[in-house]
Formats: sequence, C-alpha cells, structure tokens
Amino acid sequence: MLGDPAAARNNAEWCDIVCASHGLVGRFDADAWSVPRRSPPWYPDAVTLRPGVAAEAVLDRIDAGPGASVKDSFADLDLRPYGFRVLFTARWIHRPPVAAPAPPSGAADGRPPLAPVTTPDRLAVWAAAHGGGELFRPALLGDPRVTVLAAWTAGGAVAGGAVLNRSGPVTGVSNVFASGADAADVWAAVHAARPGEPLVGYESGDDLTAAVRAGFTTGGPLRVWVRD
Repeated sequence: MLGDPAAARNNAEWCDIVCASHGLVGRFDADAWSVPRRSPPWYPDAVTLRPGVAAEAVLDRIDAGPGASVKDSFADLDLRPYGFRVLFTARWIHRPPVAAPAPPSGAADGRPPLAPVTTPDRLAVWAAAHGGGELFRPALLGDPRVTVLAAWTAGGAVAGGAVLNRSGPVTGVSNVFASGADAADVWAAVHAARPGEPLVGYESGDDLTAAVRAGFTTGGPLRVWVRD
C-alpha cells in the first residue's frame, strides 16, 4: 500500500538529486533530508520524513536566514515563531500499479506520446518549455534513478513533460507540465509509461485536479514554509 512517508522520502531523494547536480551535498537521517547551504530555486532546504519532527531539529540543520524554505511533509510544523510563512499547501498523490500493461503512451486515445530525454540539447529545449531553464542540468541525464520525459510535436516543440525518479518501492512523478496539451493527458501518459510501478507525488490547485482526473488519489496534506 502506498503511503505519504514513502512519497515524502521519494520527494526528498529527488530534491537531493537536483541539489547534487548543483554541487550541493545533502544529508539524510530518520527525521529529515537537508542541505546546509541554500538550495536551487523552487527547491527546499529541508524535507521532513516523518510526523512529529521538532521545528528546531529542522532549522538547526539549514541556513535558516532570509530565503530559507522547508517542506513540511505532514503539515504539522509551526514555523511562524521563527519568521516563516506558508508559501503553499498541497496534497500527496498516489497511483498503484496495474496488473495488465496499459496501451503505449501516444496510442489512439489522444494522449501525447512521451519519450525519454537523453541529450543535453534536448534537455535544454525541455527545460525552456517547462520554465525551469538552467535549474535542470545535464548531470540529471546520467543518474539511473531519473527519467526526464517529453511529448514532442512534429515540429520539434515540447507539448508536455514530466520527471520520474525511482526510490525504494515507488517512482516519483514531478515537474508535470502541458503546453498545448491537456495536463490530465500528460498524467495519464506518465502512468501508461510505467504501468507496473507505484507512482507518487504531490500537487495542488488545477494540477491536483488534473492528476485526480488521470486516476491518482489524494493522500495527506503538506505545506512549504518560506522565510522572506
């Protein structure tokens, strides 16, 4: 059975991979993952891995000054006394594997085809369409845990994409986006690409709605704190 702790751990491992691609060495223990220096844009400085972690235990391991951010994986931290505010809230999402293989992504059901991005040049095109730009570095392509997926148009543009990262029993889905495609179709194509794997992630707002439309179910809440 999928659970929020597995999703939180998977997400922390993805954050660690991204930070490593920027030369930042992360640390894991039973309570949290963290980096001692400021993480890249859009990525937290710490991710809690279990409920009930003390705020001080998280903040003591990061640079807690202006610009610091913490992913509160179980929405049970109160960082307001330390000068933080809630940047956003979201829900963990899960989708179990299916027994029979789904049709290939891009089949005649209208889903955009998804193919792995394998070269730095194509990653740059993907990253520009995503909006992350230089956040996504070529080192990601050499990590066996990571698969960057793109839906390419006939003209060579990116219609949508996602990132998968495998950790333990689950595969994380993140950075899902659609440009000229229905986001729910991209989510469905991700599942079709990995039908036999338990998928996890988190989303909010319209992105959460798209994931649920594609067959994902919601788990518990999380929130991200930031210090201005």
